[in-house]
Amino acid sequence: MLQGLLAGESDYFLVEVRIKPTNNIKVFLDGDQGISIEKCVQVNRALYKQLEESGLFPADDFSLEVSSPGLDEPLKIMRQYRKNIGRQVEILLQDGSKKEGRLVEVSEDGLIIEEIRGKNKKKEVINHAFLFDNIKTTKIQVVF
Repeated sequence: MLQGLLAGESDYFLVEVRIKPTNNIKVFLDGDQGISIEKCVQVNRALYKQLEESGLFPADDFSLEVSSPGLDEPLKIMRQYRKNIGRQVEILLQDGSKKEGRLVEVSEDGLIIEEIRGKNKKKEVINHAFLFDNIKTTKIQVVF
């Protein structure tokens, strides 16, 4: 249903759908240039109507939330990684260690982040490459 709603709008993409046993449906959408609240409301209304008409949930016993993933959600799909090149990220590796840096490159197999150590003349730039198989989560870091 979602693919049909987003079919003519190539700027937007589905990140994740979560359905709880209580029939609470959460849909996370994003866009190459971000996604507005208005767009989320538009998709919510259209999807809600389709779900009601489909009869998937007896007596229309469901709730629906459509939103962007937000900064607290880890990156999940390749398009999100590519969209966020140039931003600060925190990577949690499978072994439990963490690494922070600027996302500089994304490939099918992994990514490269740039870490800056020191300041001024002692400034050192180190690139770290990670395979997706070794990454547990990647989150965007807000820099003020």
